[in-house]
Amino acid sequence: VGEGSSAHKMAFIEGGTFRMGNNKPTYPQDGEQPERMVQVSPFHIDLYEVSNAQFKEFVDATGFKTDSEKYNWSFVFEGLVPRELNEKITKSVAAVPWWLPVNGADWSHPEGPDSHISSRMDQPVVHVSWNDATAYCRWRGLRLPTEAEWEHAARGGKKGRTFPWGNKKVPGNKHRMNVWQGRLPYGGYYCRGQQGERMLCKNLKKDGYEFLAPVDSMGPQNKYGLHHMVGNVWEWVHDRFTTEHPTDLQVDPQGPGSTGSNEMVKKGGSFLCNPDFCNRYRVSARSHNEADSGTSNLGFRCAKSGS
Repeated sequence: VGEGSSAHKMAFIEGGTFRMGNNKPTYPQDGEQPERMVQVSPFHIDLYEVSNAQFKEFVDATGFKTDSEKYNWSFVFEGLVPRELNEKITKSVAAVPWWLPVNGADWSHPEGPDSHISSRMDQPVVHVSWNDATAYCRWRGLRLPTEAEWEHAARGGKKGRTFPWGNKKVPGNKHRMNVWQGRLPYGGYYCRGQQGERMLCKNLKKDGYEFLAPVDSMGPQNKYGLHHMVGNVWEWVHDRFTTEHPTDLQVDPQGPGSTGSNEMVKKGGSFLCNPDFCNRYRVSARSHNEADSGTSNLGFRCAKSGS
């Protein structure tokens, strides 16, 4: 789909029935539970997360303005914000103070107006909302995958496994995903310095990356050749968020038609996930954001129906 750097290399995923979800969820409020039988029709899904280069082609061709550009701000992880800019920011979200609202942060200026993507065209595009992702996929003649399609593809034909490749987080001492290494002992990303002062915890980068990794890095995670299904960036999927799931066999579920909320599902976890905090780099894990919001660790990939 497309040409040159813009080509969407896709994997064909045979339709079938699989067991979706998880009966022993880490975070019951996320609604992974219960395990339930789901049937999906054949489809294609991108091998890689959509890159900055690909998204730039869309914007150059259409003049599209993302939600972050319209609002003139987006949420940036504090570890990415230059110190002098950080000192000028006076507000953050009380529950997650390491997410800073940065004026002028958007997909092409990921840490604010003085930052640029020119040296990271092969990294996943971020600061894109569900609305932006939907518009991009549509422009390519594609669509966002449903949550069921995404999870079916991520599982790679394996039953009841935690990760796309199996159950071991680092099989044979090989890092298969870009996540956070190092402790997050206090329920977030702040640690304590030698004088007891608050400071950001350190990502030990044992997987080779502190923040984002190129979309084609670290090798395929399962037999379909899919990269970074877990880790790197969260990925928007089509479905509206709910924690109520039908338990009888669902065929090609699309999520609820309306929940009275603008929260959409995201899958796969990101470079900020680790076992202490945000243990969501698993195939059944899920979370949610508002459809018009973007962050430093949220991207997407596209899909299409049929064989």
